[in-house]
Amino acid sequence: MSSEEYSDIKFEVRGKIGIIKFNRPKVLNSFGGNIIPETINALRVLNEHPETVFTVLTGEGRFFSAGADVRDVGNEPENFKNDGEKKLAYLGRFTYATELLRQMIDHRKVLILALNGPAVGGGAAWFPGIADIVLASSSSYLQCPFSALGLVPENGSALSFAQHIGIHRANDFLMFGRQISATECEQWGLFNRVFECQGEEFQKKVQVFLEEMLEVNDGKSMMEMKRLQNAPIRDARMMAVVNAVDALAERFVEGAPKRRFEEKRAELERKRRERASKI
Repeated sequence: MSSEEYSDIKFEVRGKIGIIKFNRPKVLNSFGGNIIPETINALRVLNEHPETVFTVLTGEGRFFSAGADVRDVGNEPENFKNDGEKKLAYLGRFTYATELLRQMIDHRKVLILALNGPAVGGGAAWFPGIADIVLASSSSYLQCPFSALGLVPENGSALSFAQHIGIHRANDFLMFGRQISATECEQWGLFNRVFECQGEEFQKKVQVFLEEMLEVNDGKSMMEMKRLQNAPIRDARMMAVVNAVDALAERFVEGAPKRRFEEKRAELERKRRERASKI
């Protein structure tokens, strides 16, 4: 697949740096369209690329990603014969996320997350804990409102965040849906570096920084460092993904997300009517 054949990501190779950029800025790079299968394919291509060392995952526009496109959540069909059939249907729906996480966990190149802006939901949960290095714009923040929506920490994030920031901080972040700033993430050790810039200036800073690292470090040595560090925890991370997908499917079988989204929609509609009445 050539770069021209991607519709929802931008994909290019600059020397020893492969760049995957989410490209749905009008919907804050939410996970609709072809963004996930195209990202999976780009990761596969870069995994086998003979020259690249770094794989950079970033976003176009002011957001890194708002996560799942939730406009259709809560409008699920109710024509399942039983809960067993319903469970299998939801497990099937989430296989795309399992494969994305597997591609990132098993990726041989050094995976760089370049957070160009805020990351919410899956955008915050799936990537920072799996990336090898996290570089962030000062405009970025993380937030996972899973509990508020009747969901669970997605795709192994309960484990990956605990590995990085400790169990208590991970609980505070994932259970309570608290927004954490780039500064706080850096203080906690979740972000490696925060650049005081945004947009194209941030993307250029990331490029320059990585090129500087390539000038003074051997690429194969860095990739071997990643392999040695990740080998002992690989299976636990994949098992955490499987467990999270199962727990998420059970939440949908129970109908919790649908109820929460209906409540949220009713609340938003009430606020809309109140604003309209004041005009």
